[in-house]
Amino acid sequence: MYASDANWIGLWTLYKREVRRFLKVYTQTLLAPMITTLLFLSVFALALGGATRFVGDIPFMQFLAPGLVMMAIAQNAFANTSSSLVVAKVQGNIVDTLMPPFTAHELVFGIALGGATRGVVTGLFVGLVMMAVVGISVHHVGFILYHAVMASLMLSLLGMIGGIWADKFDHIAAVTNFIITPLSFLSGTFYTLDRLPEMAQMIAKINPFFYMIDGFRFGFIGYSDSTLWIGLLVMAGVNICLWGLTTWMFATGYKLKA
Repeated sequence: MYASDANWIGLWTLYKREVRRFLKVYTQTLLAPMITTLLFLSVFALALGGATRFVGDIPFMQFLAPGLVMMAIAQNAFANTSSSLVVAKVQGNIVDTLMPPFTAHELVFGIALGGATRGVVTGLFVGLVMMAVVGISVHHVGFILYHAVMASLMLSLLGMIGGIWADKFDHIAAVTNFIITPLSFLSGTFYTLDRLPEMAQMIAKINPFFYMIDGFRFGFIGYSDSTLWIGLLVMAGVNICLWGLTTWMFATGYKLKA
């Protein structure tokens, strides 16, 4: 299909639908992540003495804040696309998405971009709160933007894959509980990599969530646990693979067509 043949009006409509879904419930999609992130920050400040601890010469609270922001970005991007598809399948109106003249790539683009938008907007709101509360500044805006967008897209695509695979809400909850949450908590959000045994460090470096946290944190405080260019390539490569898998699922109608 040539670029001139793309269904731009349909794409814009599909994207607006996905964005309006989370804007209509902004207390759940924007305000709740801010409160949750502040609660995490408070708990770690009290439990771990965050106000007095340092990572090198960096206050622990400033080290922790970017990771918490990224977790909010990831969770919300995943929630947007997974809930969109699961609700559509359970209610039986998935046909309204599949019947219009979209290619598989267009469906992936429209839905994934909607989820990524929620992730980036959530990150913007939570990040501004963290900057006000913790006092973090911007070290490299390019790394912040790259990892925010790529992480939002990655979790948006994972949400689509989970939403297509799931037959009911319990299934998507299992993906969240047994895949998304463990990978998030084992990504170096709350600790530096050098605190782990050598074997655990090697395992951490095959976790793509580690690179999205590490690169995003570098953008704020200039600290990194890994080689930055490897993280850039890992994020791009994972998104390409996930995009291909999601496109295949739409193209074949996997668990979407009777």
